[in-house]
Amino acid sequence: MNRSTLRVSELAVTLSLFEVGSTTLFLIGGEAKQDAWLAMLIGALGGLLLLLLHLAIHRQEPKLDLFMLFRRFTGKYLGCLLNLLFVIYFTYEASRNLRDLSEVTVLTLLNNTSVWIIAVIAILVISNTVRYGYKVLFLMCMMLFPLMIFGYLLISVLIPATGLFHYELSLPVLENGWTPVFRAAVPEIISFPFGQVVLFLVFYPHVHKDGNLIKTVILSYLATALSLTFINQLIIFVMGPKLAAYSTLPLLETVQMIDLAEILERMDALFTLLLFLGLGIKIAAFFSGAVIGLERITGVGYKKWVIPVAVLLYGLAFLSPNYTHHIQVGRGEVLNYVSPVFQLALPLLLFIVIMIRKRKKKKKQPDHS
Repeated sequence: MNRSTLRVSELAVTLSLFEVGSTTLFLIGGEAKQDAWLAMLIGALGGLLLLLLHLAIHRQEPKLDLFMLFRRFTGKYLGCLLNLLFVIYFTYEASRNLRDLSEVTVLTLLNNTSVWIIAVIAILVISNTVRYGYKVLFLMCMMLFPLMIFGYLLISVLIPATGLFHYELSLPVLENGWTPVFRAAVPEIISFPFGQVVLFLVFYPHVHKDGNLIKTVILSYLATALSLTFINQLIIFVMGPKLAAYSTLPLLETVQMIDLAEILERMDALFTLLLFLGLGIKIAAFFSGAVIGLERITGVGYKKWVIPVAVLLYGLAFLSPNYTHHIQVGRGEVLNYVSPVFQLALPLLLFIVIMIRKRKKKKKQPDHS
């Protein structure tokens, strides 16, 4: 893998779009009902702590990515095993987003087209992007960022402007206390979308060090988290917590209600475009992380891994027999039991091992003098 230099701004923008990804596809924290915004903020705070842990790991060895860190500090064999697990995790997450993209396409645009065909077209396009390396992905995100910002800002403005906004639907606050809020936030919202930034441990070493990486990444994360919290709560403001909880695509249904003097009547087309772009970016980012990991493990160039990983990714996307099962598995077992292992447990273990190894090294230095 060539060590192309990334600008801090490119990484911050990509991290932001990655976080948005498929998040707007769902009502996050719906279990907390009208207090979903509080659950989102608590989840974002938990995700921030994870991000600080990941950045602390990066600061210890700025030149090593996630896979090289595990290889150096946990040994050749254990390191390779853990790296392979991360490759599988990244591939699986990419496959889930591919299934989401395919199903949403069928639900919104191509009702008579098979999800299998849509997935094939999507994976071919995304594989071509990954084949050219992560630098192309980051530059593409820079190009798409203004469109994404404009689209979500327009939606956020038009919903109140067209009289759809009813703040009373988010009242009363904490009607059932803090317990439902924490249940909704921990670990589900921390795991998705905020904890998924563990992927960026793969990309931090490629950032040009003239910029203030840590400060910029944290600010980007905070701005994105607050924006996602507001956009998520827009669903509650329009549909109310009960109706929103039973909606398949709640924000899309919200956007479809926008009708401004017969001038803007098809805002759902804009939102669908934004959703497709977000999903595509997230698939490509996880996909890139997986092929970089395989290059680190085997020494074989990442381009040679693109097709095998694409085939595996495609197959994993259809493990679930239907979309309902896909959502249940993803937002149930995976977020609660699998994601915390890769987002918290293994990074924390890595950080502890790094600190112990470095402390031992410092103690031995005087003995050699």
